[in-house]
Amino acid sequence: MKQLFWIFLVGSLLMGFRSTSQTIGKKETTPEIENSLLWEIEGKGLDKTSYLFGTIHMIGKEDFVLTAPTQKAFDDSERVAFEIDLEEMMDVSAMMPLMMKAFMANDTTLSDLLTEEQYTKVDKHFQKLGIPLMFLERLKPMFLSMMASEDLTTGQATGDIVSYEMKLMERANSQSKEIDGLETAEFQMSMFDSIPYKIQAQMLMDALEGTGDGNSADFDLMVDLYKKQDIAAMQQLMEGDGTLAQYEDLLLVQRNKNWIPIMADMMAKNSIFFAVGAGHLGGQMGVVNLLRQAGYIVKPIK
Repeated sequence: MKQLFWIFLVGSLLMGFRSTSQTIGKKETTPEIENSLLWEIEGKGLDKTSYLFGTIHMIGKEDFVLTAPTQKAFDDSERVAFEIDLEEMMDVSAMMPLMMKAFMANDTTLSDLLTEEQYTKVDKHFQKLGIPLMFLERLKPMFLSMMASEDLTTGQATGDIVSYEMKLMERANSQSKEIDGLETAEFQMSMFDSIPYKIQAQMLMDALEGTGDGNSADFDLMVDLYKKQDIAAMQQLMEGDGTLAQYEDLLLVQRNKNWIPIMADMMAKNSIFFAVGAGHLGGQMGVVNLLRQAGYIVKPIK
């Protein structure tokens, strides 16, 4: 159960940066968005200021920082909204039906999707992580892609990796703040079903190529960009140019668009602290620009 929780939590971000580090430095064609992780949202008849904060779903404990302005914005807000309602994910009765959707249909197994050589490579990798592949045979390959990073798997086990969402949820609970979600875990699961198993299997192989033998370059790059608050580069990293790029509209753009009317409805009633993956903020179809297009005044807070 705990492993599945982490898979859901990091899914939206990890899907975007596995094999895309080579895209940094591409010519920027989207509107220039200020580099900031924290934004205030006002205007369009809002009675109270709401806030938008870009998270990184997993980060080393030594790199975790919650700045004073971020803490103040959080404390001043009446409610907190994540990409999904994290409290829902802590409900075992709600998660059990979703766990079944993590498996491939029609008794399809990973060996049906890979060559013998590819399967052997995957098997060796997960043996190294201490996870026998025989227990993962029917999991959708995209889930395996998210579990493939040695840095994240071992870091989670040792406590060296922390989650901004979890830390913010703990803070919300300590202040008795209500927690909401911009989408449901069930919806996130449905995105996996929109990508053919064969394509998911190729993404898994791309992920293994990215991790190599303990190579944490992608993870380190994302953390470095996050600490620099370089949301333009993070947005490019999310776009990518690998196998996943053809599903950018499904996994990133459409979700951003879906969130805007939901955010508008929430902000009309309360002051909200929105916490979403930082890769969703920048670019023409990023949340900051979409909110501005919708008529809100969105300003960076340093």
